[in-house]
Amino acid sequence: MDRITQTIADELGIKISQVENTIALIDEGNTIPFIARYRKEVTGGLSDETLRSFDDRLNYLRNLEQRKEEVIKSIDEQGKLTDEILQAVAIAKTLAEVEDIYRPYKQKKKTRATVAKAKGLEPLAKIIWDQTETKDIYEIAKEFVNIDSLSDEDKKNKDKVVASAEDAVQGALDIIAEDISDNAKYRKEIKRQCYREATIATKATDDEEKSNYEMYYDYSEPIKYIPSHRILAINRGEKEKFLKVSIDKPEEKILQFIERDVVKGETQFTSLLVDTIADSFKRLIEPSIDRELRSDLTDKAEEKAIKVFGKNSKQLLLGAPIKGKTVMGFDPAYRTGCKIAVIDETGKVLDYTTVYPTAPQNDVDNAKKELLALIDKDKIDMIAIGNGTASRESEMFVSDMIKEASRPVHYVIVSEAGASVYSASKLATEEYPDINVSIRGAISIARRLQDPLAELVKIDPKAIGVGQYQHDVNQKKLAESLTGVVEDSVNKVGVDVNTATPSLLSYVSGINNTIAKNIVKYRDENGKLKERKELLKVPKLGKVAFQQCAGFLRILDGTNPLETTAVHPESYEQTELLLKEIGFDKSDLTDKDKLVSLQSKLKTIDVHEMAEKLNIGELTLTDIVDELSKPGRDPREDMPKPVLRQDVLKLEDLSVGMVLTGTVRNVIDFGAFVDIGVKHDGLVHISEMSDKFIKNPSDVVSVGDVVKVKVIKIDMDRQKVGLSMKV
Repeated sequence: MDRITQTIADELGIKISQVENTIALIDEGNTIPFIARYRKEVTGGLSDETLRSFDDRLNYLRNLEQRKEEVIKSIDEQGKLTDEILQAVAIAKTLAEVEDIYRPYKQKKKTRATVAKAKGLEPLAKIIWDQTETKDIYEIAKEFVNIDSLSDEDKKNKDKVVASAEDAVQGALDIIAEDISDNAKYRKEIKRQCYREATIATKATDDEEKSNYEMYYDYSEPIKYIPSHRILAINRGEKEKFLKVSIDKPEEKILQFIERDVVKGETQFTSLLVDTIADSFKRLIEPSIDRELRSDLTDKAEEKAIKVFGKNSKQLLLGAPIKGKTVMGFDPAYRTGCKIAVIDETGKVLDYTTVYPTAPQNDVDNAKKELLALIDKDKIDMIAIGNGTASRESEMFVSDMIKEASRPVHYVIVSEAGASVYSASKLATEEYPDINVSIRGAISIARRLQDPLAELVKIDPKAIGVGQYQHDVNQKKLAESLTGVVEDSVNKVGVDVNTATPSLLSYVSGINNTIAKNIVKYRDENGKLKERKELLKVPKLGKVAFQQCAGFLRILDGTNPLETTAVHPESYEQTELLLKEIGFDKSDLTDKDKLVSLQSKLKTIDVHEMAEKLNIGELTLTDIVDELSKPGRDPREDMPKPVLRQDVLKLEDLSVGMVLTGTVRNVIDFGAFVDIGVKHDGLVHISEMSDKFIKNPSDVVSVGDVVKVKVIKIDMDRQKVGLSMKV
């Protein structure tokens, strides 16, 4: 355990005590959101993101230790364990290194070397390997020829016959070739040289065929420099059979390195061993090293892609809600018509219909008439247009229509990723059993504008659709990472226990699907919960689950004003004492006039002095003060608001040099896509993000950010726009 603790401390740059305390919290069954929010004193204030990395590394290192024990036990059972092997296993830092050490001791399938060993040629292999014998090796090899001593039946079996001295020598060299390929020291050095000097090269399977991979039809790049998005693009091109991929290694250096270690001066064995080393490399080492290098590169690229995907998803989930507005959800389409759903400020469906303003029907007049009537009848404030098929044509129709509306109406382009997945889901059927599948997508689009988090948690996180190559990465790792992102987002915002759906509740720390459904059932049977401790009456929600979830659940009109905040019940006593110390009471949190005075007073508190007085940690006290300063405030209010539009731009309206306001829709390794109101999102390349050097686009922008951009390139043929943030 000491080794694991030290490794995590070194990697994350934190103290040993922080690591030990955090491991103890995780092992006690505490969730990451709970540890991040309510155990800051214990962890030294580690963030949820750091804790997720911590948890991943802890699992990996524990699996590594377990594998080390299994390998040592297996080698020991074979009677081959030495101090050297024990030392090598002990210092191994990765599972790959441990497997390389174990490689010679693994039970092998039939190989040329295992056949040669079965023929009794190991002593001859040792003679060649030692290189001390002066007698002609082929003379010695004659002693291993066995054809005359075999039965007629055995003579028919090639795996038993040593027909000649040449046969015997070849078998012995096959044993040596396999021993060389299994040597952990050689493999480690070969990989090191490859990471330093190898190049990944790609060729087209058919030079004439057009594809998205044409830049890779004759391409090479050192593997130490190749960025993750190119690795994933090459992998996909190979999978789709457009590309052939190879790794060009410093072969001469590798062979010289092994020769220096194996060949002992000029003897009769020199040329045999040099040839055997070349055979071992080409036939045995190179194919497996290629697989390992490709696998390592892919793992690192996937890890990066999953991180980008997670960060983008978090920004989308934490998008600013639009409260108190009646919204029309507009799900665009061509042939099947545009689906319309109107929802009031509470999310209740008021009306729904289907109109046909787009091709092939082009029934603009009737569509306009019907929607203007709905705007008038339902007092619609905003229209949320999905950004999928026929989105821009629909946008042009909407921008034209709202000019004739009887009240001011704005429209917003909303990501519709996953709306169709949700529409056909069991959850959507339970929510809207009497509403057609196609209309449910429009409801989802409207609700995403009102409360992105509450709506997006209903969808498989992979379908949220912000990132790169999400279908090419390890799906299990992606799902685990994104589930963590959703959990962190939900718990950061907090959840109104009296209105939340089971989908939203199930992401709250300590609450699983069963408990989430039980909370809703309890609510339906007993009415609104009035205080947090009432949760203990919910079936299967015991004291442990209560401790984990209570601080993240809000009761907005209950008996205790502290329950509109993220203050945990375990800190109520100190919180009330704090309020008393500064001349206030918890009831003052609901009085607007007194709240202003309270906010001013809270700013004057000496946190260090007050923490000692209340016997509470300074970090916890700081959080409590923040919560009392803004009771019930939604942290998403600090996020950029959606860009409200009333008019539409066409590509033809753009000109180089034009400065526009846009919304960041996706952040990838080489830049960001920004919605500026034309049919296709424009690309801000990483080189156009700042005058300073930028290592990663996500250091500068996030999904949902509203940015000023300048048009620097327009490609009418490919319908592409190049943008710059150097405005």
